[in-house]
Amino acid sequence: MKQQVAFDLTGKVAIVTGANTGLGQAIAVGLAGAGADIVAMGRTEPRDTAAAVAAAGQRCQFVHADFMARPDSTALIEAATTAFGRMDILVNNAGTIRRAPALEFSERDWDEVLDVNLRAVFLLSQGAARRWHAAQRGGKIINIASMLSFQGGVRVASYTASKSGIAGLTRLLANEWAALGINVNAIAPGYFATHNTDALRQDSTRNREILGRIPAGRWGEPRDLAGAAVFLASSAADYVHGAILPVDGGWLVR
Repeated sequence: MKQQVAFDLTGKVAIVTGANTGLGQAIAVGLAGAGADIVAMGRTEPRDTAAAVAAAGQRCQFVHADFMARPDSTALIEAATTAFGRMDILVNNAGTIRRAPALEFSERDWDEVLDVNLRAVFLLSQGAARRWHAAQRGGKIINIASMLSFQGGVRVASYTASKSGIAGLTRLLANEWAALGINVNAIAPGYFATHNTDALRQDSTRNREILGRIPAGRWGEPRDLAGAAVFLASSAADYVHGAILPVDGGWLVR
């Protein structure tokens, strides 16, 4: 009998939040390349992502969700599951950032970032886990952490708090749900060339300082995350629980 390839996601359905551009798009396309159909959840219909998923031979369905508006997470999970009749993987990628000195940081910027980056992650994860548990089956949850899950940063108070919270939440949920067959892990991207880092890359001094610390000598490209996501979503990671996998070009070991 032919042994199933450990990294094969054929027949699986993955929900990816914030799949319109950047890291989320790369993760969605990477999962599709391994055989998964994609439910892209977010504010904007991901036309380019859908085209790339289709080019990989997989289906892509859009489910609208504005996480700043605190949508009904149970209804979102229901809609995502209905799209293709099942749900096997949840990638909590959607995120936002606000920059200001802590002395000047506004309550609105605090709340909006925490709503998107942390509140929505917990409630979507809870909704997915409840559904899997009721069906007496497991699933894979992949959260997107950050270098600021380990470090403090500057001028990004709510972002640092949210990503530190993601690290703790990943461990907590892994502790509670591993026995249910639900794997909860996280990927911690380093400094990637995305919209969120435009300001840093355009600041010649900060850009030089950042590149000087990265052993790989370059900013990460979104496609660099695909392999880590496929691994954590696949049966190759069945005994991996509560891990936070840095994909950072060596930033943390410098």
